[in-house]
Amino acid sequence: MAELAFSVVDVVPERYAAAPNLLARVRVEETSGERVHALALRAQIRIEPQRRRYDDTEEQALLDLFGDRTRFAETLRPFAWLHASTVAQGFTGSTEIDLPLPCTYDFEVSGTTYLHALRDGEIPLLFLFSGTVFTRGATGFSVAQVPWDREARFRLPVGVWRDLMEAHFPGTEWLRMRRDTVEALARHRHARGLTSWDDVVTDLLTRALDPAGELP
Repeated sequence: MAELAFSVVDVVPERYAAAPNLLARVRVEETSGERVHALALRAQIRIEPQRRRYDDTEEQALLDLFGDRTRFAETLRPFAWLHASTVAQGFTGSTEIDLPLPCTYDFEVSGTTYLHALRDGEIPLLFLFSGTVFTRGATGFSVAQVPWDREARFRLPVGVWRDLMEAHFPGTEWLRMRRDTVEALARHRHARGLTSWDDVVTDLLTRALDPAGELP
């Protein structure tokens, strides 16, 4: 039976992808001498927020997720960020494979809110591996499951995440809203003759903060 060990060598942006993706370079080692004919690999990637420090600006940005600093001992707990999968070709000894990590800029996702709050430093990641490994058996192929205790940690520089999002969404942020909210904003845009959604929100904020302002 194959004995597999995993480590994450690097995580980089995937060049020329239509959507924001990271690529995790995963090293797979087979330590029993068995030849692996194929590997269908799955991974859950978790963020471990308790494994780094936060400055005052980051603390304020993370209030919705973790509360203030006095609660960090209770609230900083690992949480799931991504699920990913790939298929590796046959190998003996060891190999390195690319594991695509599809990312989102949806602020309704806790991982996006967390990553957006970080200014610099590193993001502590935990990869939990599972999947199916195909080896040679007595009557052909043998099929076994990757043990559930296979895992690897990696510290992703915050700059890598920020560069990825800047490449796909230069100078912009994304918010998800209900359809009726968007329709109300559209009516306000047309009524005021505004040319962009930025102008709509700025106009509403100005009126809300100005005691003398009058909404149409």
